[in-house]
Amino acid sequence: MWHLHQFPLCPFSRKVRLLMGEKGVAYSLVRENPWEQRDEFVQMNPAARTPVMTDDKGLVLVDSVAICEYIDETVEKNPMISGTAAYRAEIRRLVAWFDQHFYGDVTGPLLHERMMKRLIHRQPPDASILREAMRRANGHLDYIDYLIDHRAWMAGSTMTLADLAAAAQISVADYLGGIDWKGHEQSKAWYAMFKSRPSFRPLLSERMEVISPPEHYELVDF
Repeated sequence: MWHLHQFPLCPFSRKVRLLMGEKGVAYSLVRENPWEQRDEFVQMNPAARTPVMTDDKGLVLVDSVAICEYIDETVEKNPMISGTAAYRAEIRRLVAWFDQHFYGDVTGPLLHERMMKRLIHRQPPDASILREAMRRANGHLDYIDYLIDHRAWMAGSTMTLADLAAAAQISVADYLGGIDWKGHEQSKAWYAMFKSRPSFRPLLSERMEVISPPEHYELVDF
């Protein structure tokens, strides 16, 4: 049995959870607040970041990229990094795009301003940083619109880890009120499809303490 150490608004843990759901792999959730720097958690991952995944035999997997590739390589059902070498390279490029650029531009600043400041620092968010994150989110949605205009899925003809990485980041940004869907019908339709998938429904029902999502967050037709 796998055990995933995470907190509800960790986008990288959400990516792992989506992959596990799509592959039908059972796991339990272990709540971890990485900012608390628990000794036991730091021993598992010196970087003190979620996700960390463990099993009953003592295996410890760290970092969402490493975890996702391990699961995809060891569970044959619904491969999420497959196809030609060029296709696999494109999948990995887009995973990195959402994990790094989208997170750095949008999800990370929103998490710091709306979650970390409230839970840890007891400070109000900086409105200028929130506005900039939302502006950058709009640019990222423009790029997603372009991809969906030219492809069936993010990377090409099939659903891949790139779609899961994008959906994980967007779901957290949407929870934190950082997404304006107006004018992004392609992105909205793609994300609505994800909301209806069985792998995604558990994420939409979760809540982070003292932080409530917008009314449309859980709705498939939004």
